[in-house]
Amino acid sequence: MDIRNFLIGMFATCSLMASAQERKNVIDEVIWVVGDEAILKSDVENARMEFLQQGQRFEGDPYCVIPEQLAVQKLFLHQAAIDSVTVSDADVFQEVDMRLNAVLLDFGSREKLEEYSGKSLTQIREQMFNSYKDKKMVERVQRSLVENVKVTPAQVRRYFKDMPEDSIPFIPTKVECQIITREPVIPIEEIEHVKDDLRSYTERINNGSAQFSTLALLYSEDKLSAQQGGELGFAGRGSYVPEFANVAFNLTDPKAVSKIVETEFGFHIIQLIEKRGDMINCRHILRKPRVSTEALQKCVNDLDSIAAEINKGLYTFDECVSVVSYDKDTRNNYGLLFDEETGLSKYEMKDLPTEVARTVAGMKVGEISKPFIMVNKKGKEVVAIVKLKNRVNGHRATMAEDYQELQNVVMNKLCDEKLEQWIRDKQKTTYIHINEDWQNCEFQYSGWIK
Repeated sequence: MDIRNFLIGMFATCSLMASAQERKNVIDEVIWVVGDEAILKSDVENARMEFLQQGQRFEGDPYCVIPEQLAVQKLFLHQAAIDSVTVSDADVFQEVDMRLNAVLLDFGSREKLEEYSGKSLTQIREQMFNSYKDKKMVERVQRSLVENVKVTPAQVRRYFKDMPEDSIPFIPTKVECQIITREPVIPIEEIEHVKDDLRSYTERINNGSAQFSTLALLYSEDKLSAQQGGELGFAGRGSYVPEFANVAFNLTDPKAVSKIVETEFGFHIIQLIEKRGDMINCRHILRKPRVSTEALQKCVNDLDSIAAEINKGLYTFDECVSVVSYDKDTRNNYGLLFDEETGLSKYEMKDLPTEVARTVAGMKVGEISKPFIMVNKKGKEVVAIVKLKNRVNGHRATMAEDYQELQNVVMNKLCDEKLEQWIRDKQKTTYIHINEDWQNCEFQYSGWIK
């Protein structure tokens, strides 16, 4: 078991389930004490219901597994307090809002979520904030405990030397792709039409005939925030593109509506909700100018001609990228698609943009696709051609070709072993009490009962 993922389900849970449980007047009791932290019967029941709701299964009795997981959490949090571990509130709010947006999508509306939980959205966010803050502190303690773990090639070879072939990791098919994109030209008349709509929204808000949140729900093309009346949640300046942040963070009057702001996503108007330190919560309405069929077809024709010239040998794909591609993320990298977080350019098919994966699935290495329409990560329709640069078919990992993947397997094993030993050592020096009715379990760590 990967101990670093051992606790994840315990943290994100209880805001919604706890609210529903509270209304049922469940008789609660303290069942474990770890250090000076109590674990309640309701904590266990809330977590169990959340796991079931997510379709997850327990390996063993949930009334043994869950309290132990919560107890392990308490050990790490106790260490965080000793080491004065802190985490940025901005980072926590960002993760909370991502999770809360997903929950809102599941429920369909803010009103349905609040009705189910019996709490306001603000109260739910605050509960989730505490849960995710604990999660991040545990992760930080774990990272500090394993930061000096190193793995040598000799260790990797020894680990896999006598392993049966069917136990060696299977590496899925991976591809490298280069891309050229073109954005259709949008007429000035269409841009002015969008701006006129935004000006009319501002006028209606200012004269009191409509609420910003109502207009966002009806008209904003940021569908995720629209379901929350355009509300984006607390975030720092770095969470937004500069054009948006420069306007949003200069707002001071919660009743005022900003000027029209143009970003790579489209055109916005913004309203401040609340400032909290270096973070703000605001609403926005996003409108995107419409792309005409004729403009898309012109891009298709242009890229079809470019692909034909490359295939004739008049230009190389690499040469064309820097001249004609609109994709600023790949233009200076010869069009090579890459993961911005890892810097890696080899993708499993499932991790590619859907339209790209569908296009390259049947292509040969070196082949250039026909033009196709896709939606980029900014939510805009663009036309693209791709070149399949390389494909490595699925196979059992080898030291020669997949050393990094094999090294990661060994590294994870050593880190898990170190964390598990730390837990056993921590049990010996921490006050632990378990109610007699909750002791009849086969725990993963035997040191709970002394």
